[in-house]
Amino acid sequence: MSTSAGAEKSGIEVAVVTGLSGAGRSTAAKCLEDLGWFVVDNLPPELISTMVELGAQARGAITRVAVVMDVRSRAFTDDLAAIIKDLDARGYKPRVLFLEATDEVLVRRFEAVRRSHPMQGDGRLADGIIAERQLLTPLREEADLVLDSSSLSVHQLRAKIEDSFGSETSARTRVTVLSFGYKYGLPMDADLVMDVRFLPNPFWIPELREQTGLDSDVRNYVLSQEGAEEFLDRYHELLRLIGAGYRREGKRYLTLAVGCTGGKHRSVAISEELSALLAAEDGMAVKVVHRDLGRE
Repeated sequence: MSTSAGAEKSGIEVAVVTGLSGAGRSTAAKCLEDLGWFVVDNLPPELISTMVELGAQARGAITRVAVVMDVRSRAFTDDLAAIIKDLDARGYKPRVLFLEATDEVLVRRFEAVRRSHPMQGDGRLADGIIAERQLLTPLREEADLVLDSSSLSVHQLRAKIEDSFGSETSARTRVTVLSFGYKYGLPMDADLVMDVRFLPNPFWIPELREQTGLDSDVRNYVLSQEGAEEFLDRYHELLRLIGAGYRREGKRYLTLAVGCTGGKHRSVAISEELSALLAAEDGMAVKVVHRDLGRE
């Protein structure tokens, strides 16, 4: 995605997410958050400029701000339209994403969750939808991007938002390869656990005992064992399939725990090797953490 003019001037990108109730604003907010945007939901319009100014002064800590707005805000359309013009005049050039769906789809969605429409009042659900659509028409006409979620699944909607607001880095699955020792307990945040205790333990080799899996002698010993390379190849292929599936499902974070007895030799060496293989894959951003290294 190209950098907006506002980002060039101020060092910060600004997006305003709005649209019809039930059209997918919550999904859009979660998606943008996963993409690294600082998301603020239902901020009063008069505070938006202040929020953006604070972000711009954060010295790089905040580079992308997304504000999610709906009709619950007082004087919604007039205030928001004025704020968008004000941000534009300040050089931030906000991008406006408008989400909509057909009346029939919105009715089904509200009935499925058994909630009333925010503009329904004492009338029918359909009356609230019609009133909101009329109120938001001026904003829709000024929007930079209009997405109709009527025929989209949650994953398809996320994909469209990622295409428009994501970057090459933020759209990747962020993989943490975490080595650990079973004697210190399983990592609580692990999505997948790999047990490498089937490999001979370098601890029983006197000249390797005091070294770790970060040392070349230990690494070479571990990787030279029967089944080690085949295990890495098979698991690498499995993780490629899992990573692709996670991306299709909109999951952007994966913690892979690799365990041996003490978390010093085998798990460290295998974690380093596996992370190097994964880092070469498109769509993955990889980091390695050795939880129990130096604990013994």
